[in-house]
Amino acid sequence: MKIALHALAAASVMLASTLAHAQAWPTKPMKLINPFPAGGGTDTFARPLAAKLGIALGQPMIVENLGGAGGTLGATAASKQSPDGYTFFMGATHHAIAETLYPKLGYNIERDFVPIAVVAVLPNVVVVNPKLPVTSVAELIAYAKANPDKLNFGSAGNGTSHHLAGELFKSMTGTKITHVPYRGAGPMMQDLLGGQVDLAFDGMGSSAAQIKSGKLRALAVTTAKRAAMLPAVPTMSEAGIPGYEVTTWYAIWAIKGTPQPVIDRMQKEIAAALASPDMKVIWEQQGAAPGAASPAEFAPFLKSEIARWGKVVREGNVKVDL
Repeated sequence: MKIALHALAAASVMLASTLAHAQAWPTKPMKLINPFPAGGGTDTFARPLAAKLGIALGQPMIVENLGGAGGTLGATAASKQSPDGYTFFMGATHHAIAETLYPKLGYNIERDFVPIAVVAVLPNVVVVNPKLPVTSVAELIAYAKANPDKLNFGSAGNGTSHHLAGELFKSMTGTKITHVPYRGAGPMMQDLLGGQVDLAFDGMGSSAAQIKSGKLRALAVTTAKRAAMLPAVPTMSEAGIPGYEVTTWYAIWAIKGTPQPVIDRMQKEIAAALASPDMKVIWEQQGAAPGAASPAEFAPFLKSEIARWGKVVREGNVKVDL
């Protein structure tokens, strides 16, 4: 009986401590780890969202870029952080792909993190440097077949959705195009604009402004339906590759062990931020739809994405250039 009472007392103390922590939280600046360099698609959404959350929570949220290895180096670093409610992780589709693609990871996205919310969903878009003499997907395929291994496509890194989207394209069209991985979409974009890279299967978030300015030519979007931002650009299916579909999504996780009241508050504030008029404008400008799914909805979605991309990796025998 005494043991049971002691256990009950200990549990009560722990619960009281957790509730007190949640009520006081946050009392200092928070950190949002972005596992890609500044200037890429993840940054496009991470920075305005972090600023909005900082205002709502009364403490600044600082975005820390830790790029490398297709976003897995930053994810590994994030997984080692204290689960005190002051460090969060903003990852993407790439982290569902990495679970199968990388033979060894320093973390497990389902075991070491707690899903909070998917914050943005958007199509990838096939973009080419205007110097490349192609204006459609059909012309791109014809050009690639006439010049095997002469074209190259850039990506935000080995194992990213940009990489896998390109490999899937090669597999479905029988083309030979060289993959050039970068340490994030930002550096890749610089070389694509400069002509060092011919094309990319980029996220709309980092390509939209360049397409609008005419610095890049969009050939197709990779979703089942046309993008509202680019209504004249066909889908890959319409362009002659039926069944080709790739979307990029961005999401926020907490470190495993983070107090549940903190996670609940973050989910609530993220949903409120994404529903605000100013954030809706920012998302629409990038061709993105908000995706503030609850943690209960996010977890099964992540599991399905890991399975889906695992199938692509295995069937395509896709390897990272380690």
